[in-house]
Amino acid sequence: MSRNIENHDSVLLLQDCIAGCKMALESMDDIREHTDDKQLRELIDKYYDEHTGLSVDCRDMLDKAGADIKEPGAFAKMAAKLQTAMKMAVNDDQSQAAKLLTEGCNMGIETISGSLNEYRDADSKSVAIAERLRTLEEKMVGDLQPLL
Repeated sequence: MSRNIENHDSVLLLQDCIAGCKMALESMDDIREHTDDKQLRELIDKYYDEHTGLSVDCRDMLDKAGADIKEPGAFAKMAAKLQTAMKMAVNDDQSQAAKLLTEGCNMGIETISGSLNEYRDADSKSVAIAERLRTLEEKMVGDLQPLL
């Protein structure tokens, strides 16, 4: 393994981080398709850029280690896309979109917190990236609250 990633737990943690970032990016794309609200679109754009940057950081570390990039599960992606389409078809206002994004962020927080607990031997750089992702999701939830 590369000197940039010290152990297997680090690789697994980073793989979970990049899968989470990809899931978030896809969800934001889906919501963006269903809303014309300027404030919500600006918030989505801001967090889209931040998730993209974090995803690039994960990819760089995994590439240096020669590790595979983990994709979100096909079922999870399909279920999220279907849920968004169904809920937005019934109610496509800003509040509904903000609720869906908040639910996604909360799932991300739960998942990455579980990964941090599971991969306790991950190196400090990998843990720092996972903590950045969790903090980013928490911050997004806070920024979405006025739109609920």
